[in-house]
Amino acid sequence: MSAPERIPPRSVTPHELLAKGELTVRGQVREASNAVLYCTVEYEGVSAACVYKPVAGEQPLWDFPDGTLAQREVAAYELSEAMGWGLIPPTVLRDGPYGQGMCQLWIEASADEETGAALLALVEGDEPGPGWKAVGFADVGEDRTALLVHADDERLRRLAVLDAVINNGDRKGGHLLPSADGRLYAIDHGVTFNADDKLRTLLWGWAGEPLPGEALTALRRLSADLADGRPLARRLAELITPAEIEALRGRVAELLRTGRHREPSGQWPAIPWPPV
Repeated sequence: MSAPERIPPRSVTPHELLAKGELTVRGQVREASNAVLYCTVEYEGVSAACVYKPVAGEQPLWDFPDGTLAQREVAAYELSEAMGWGLIPPTVLRDGPYGQGMCQLWIEASADEETGAALLALVEGDEPGPGWKAVGFADVGEDRTALLVHADDERLRRLAVLDAVINNGDRKGGHLLPSADGRLYAIDHGVTFNADDKLRTLLWGWAGEPLPGEALTALRRLSADLADGRPLARRLAELITPAEIEALRGRVAELLRTGRHREPSGQWPAIPWPPV
């Protein structure tokens, strides 16, 4: 008699783990303006660290409907995946110990301080130097200013395009998580998808420059995926309003029409404060 065939264990995807796993609160991130809970999630023998942001812990904002920030975080993840760039950690909307909220895989930022320092810097003088893009001048105290710059990095450039698409109103330096494997992740996408122009970001270094070919390809694919009846459009309809979906389509169409990176509108502060 032959030995029975062994069935390999089923692989649990990060999305499945976050959506179906048992969520256990381990602590709280105190610096956040909304409730941000550090948790572990376990499903079928697989466990991971994650962040859980319950809707009940959201602070009201004058320019966003109450209780919608978690949905916007999930929508931002859906757009990042649709563009094929994987810039946002796996994110789901689910019930948890304090009600419905956003649950996102925890990303351990690289312990190498040089990795983070290679993305943003303050430099003396009027020019950014090779490998850097200028954002603007910042007050550094004692009546002195320094030039705020970010790296001329293709990962940041993709993120600049994604932020323009999702209308990110708060892209700060602290939202950038370079990982030890060389990937760059971005977090905190609650103030996104407003129907009005709200883009505030540190990533203005490419403003007005032609979009790279890969960005145009991703935008064309995204435009098709946003058509009525497509799976992405149906999913977004569960997360943001019809007016916000129309505005999203308009932003994608405008980027394709101009073929260039967004420039500040002049009608809204272009850089978030504090910038980090």
